[in-house]
Amino acid sequence: MQLGYLVHNLNDAAVERRCRMFEAGGVEVRPAGFCRDLEVATPLATRGALSLGQSHDAALAQRAFATFKHTAVPGLLKAHFANCDVLVARNLEQLAIVARIAGGRPIVYECLDIHRALLGSSPPAKMVQAVEAYLLPKCDLLITSSPAFLRNHFDHRPLKAEAILIENKLLLDPIEANLPVADGRPSDRPVTIGWFGMLRCKRTLSFLTDLARKSEGRIEVLIAGKPSPAELPHLESAVAAESGMTFTGPYAYSDLAELYGQCDFAWSIDWFEEGLNSKWLLPNRLYEALAFGSIPIALADVEVGNWLRQHDAGLVVESADSAAQALLAMTDERLREMRSNVTAVDATATICRQSECDALAGKLRGLLN
Repeated sequence: MQLGYLVHNLNDAAVERRCRMFEAGGVEVRPAGFCRDLEVATPLATRGALSLGQSHDAALAQRAFATFKHTAVPGLLKAHFANCDVLVARNLEQLAIVARIAGGRPIVYECLDIHRALLGSSPPAKMVQAVEAYLLPKCDLLITSSPAFLRNHFDHRPLKAEAILIENKLLLDPIEANLPVADGRPSDRPVTIGWFGMLRCKRTLSFLTDLARKSEGRIEVLIAGKPSPAELPHLESAVAAESGMTFTGPYAYSDLAELYGQCDFAWSIDWFEEGLNSKWLLPNRLYEALAFGSIPIALADVEVGNWLRQHDAGLVVESADSAAQALLAMTDERLREMRSNVTAVDATATICRQSECDALAGKLRGLLN
């Protein structure tokens, strides 16, 4: 079986992970899509990915124009996907293109977040919602990563297809040999909080900066990932000016063990688009932190907080103030207790197994029957 995979950013590490998941189930993947960088990185380039050009973070109008162009003149994509049995679109913009070129082939919509335009009431938001309402009935399968997306959005939209939940778990290979060892943290070392991934939340940067200052050396912050040029264009210089904070830049999937291994806590609060998408999602960093023995920090009234309470793990707080109070008052005894709870979380909750890859491939093959 050959699968055409159209994505918003070919260099997104989560895209490469999904390709590996498809392939682990015996599905051949032909990726294509836009790229946030000038060049396609090696993992997707080696798969023969077709680049449709550079796109930009937080540039909805630019991405809409690119979508229109490839919807109106889809020759390149048609040729690239000519031998594909099923087409998968990773977000709404790509779904519009896939619906144009599917030609009767099954369409899979992979939706891992809900853009704020899908929840607004302005005329532009209404237009985006109308596009979604037009496209959803054309889908044969929905893949999403959080039950909150189903409860709060898709259950109320004109989706006729089956929806399956695939959480943002880790794939063991190539990092299975680097899973965490027992904690040997010396008691005189500062408590370290890691903030990793797509860095876009201004409030998080402000909170962590203020926390490091107030701690007077008792708390340090390690930041790694790609800052959003639209939201945090000066993150590197801002962090460099703070004695208790370090920014190490982008990282590879294979760096996760080393990054989380340096941290007691993992920042899992996202105030970006507060009350909307950030309240519903279950981000990569939740599963990464637990798999590598770091304690996630989450708000009680969001889906991450619900997940952690169900698994009796993490530091779940009511507000930013209560997070600061808990961290500034942290003791070694409390830290050991929380780390023990993290260690007790079953690995099947955080790490994707071969059986899950096979089940996904089975769903895709079932669309052809």
